[in-house]
Amino acid sequence: QRQLVESGGGLVQPGGSLRLSCTASEFTLDDYHIAWFRRAPGKERQGVSCLQIRGGRTDYIDSVKGRFTVSADIAKNTVSLQMNDLKPEDIGVYYCAAGYYPFPSQCVLDASGYGSWGQGTQVTVSA
Repeated sequence: QRQLVESGGGLVQPGGSLRLSCTASEFTLDDYHIAWFRRAPGKERQGVSCLQIRGGRTDYIDSVKGRFTVSADIAKNTVSLQMNDLKPEDIGVYYCAAGYYPFPSQCVLDASGYGSWGQGTQVTVSA
């Protein structure tokens, strides 16, 4: 059974940085899209970023462009989300998700496109 495990969340001050990791087990990432979603308190789940593993194409929501970077380490079967200049509006539980797609389809920030999900990791931004 495909499994995804997130790590790296925590408490950080505004302007600080965190690096989230999503490690896959029981499958390899090569023909998958990996996306990061977040759910803020009282809000709908929101797609934040996605990565087409084989081609390296990415997508981000406008509010994180220039601050967040998604990348993969294939040898470690891990996808990371580097989050810089964090803001209070970035608070939430962050989930990674995997969807199997043949190359060269582009990844999407729509949760319906992903069938495997991690358990989530909390990100809190506060002074």
